[in-house]
Amino acid sequence: MAKFKRAITYGTFDMFHVGHLELLKRIKNHAEEIVVAVSTDDFNTIKGKKTIIPYAQRAQIVEAIRYVDRVIPEHSWEQKLEDIRKYQIDALIMGDDWEGKFDFLKPYCEVIYLPRTKDISSTELKETLKAISCVNVRELNHALEILTRIKENLE
Repeated sequence: MAKFKRAITYGTFDMFHVGHLELLKRIKNHAEEIVVAVSTDDFNTIKGKKTIIPYAQRAQIVEAIRYVDRVIPEHSWEQKLEDIRKYQIDALIMGDDWEGKFDFLKPYCEVIYLPRTKDISSTELKETLKAISCVNVRELNHALEILTRIKENLE
């Protein structure tokens, strides 16, 4: 049985992957209801993050996950206390990459940091895609050089 009535978590949820799914599933083991605050595009810009998937689509994806009961927009760092009060949150639950960052909220609710899913992250996925793109660009440039030489030899 879940320990808490309602928990909240925050995230960008760009390039939704199994690590996101596992986090939401584990949060559901702690709470009857889960509120997920998805970072807006404007807030991600403030955080220095560039997302691939726009906010509305990311929110729609998260909302479709069976473990999630409500999705709200995350507009700022400061809204967390307001969200805790507004949605009657018993626990804020985040991945352990945020360990200690939200301890200031402990007077208002439980703060729990869960271990991340190993070997998966949006950052790693983006870096892999970037590396693949760079390889493809180099290969295309090489092919273009060959085609240019062939064309010059034909003329």
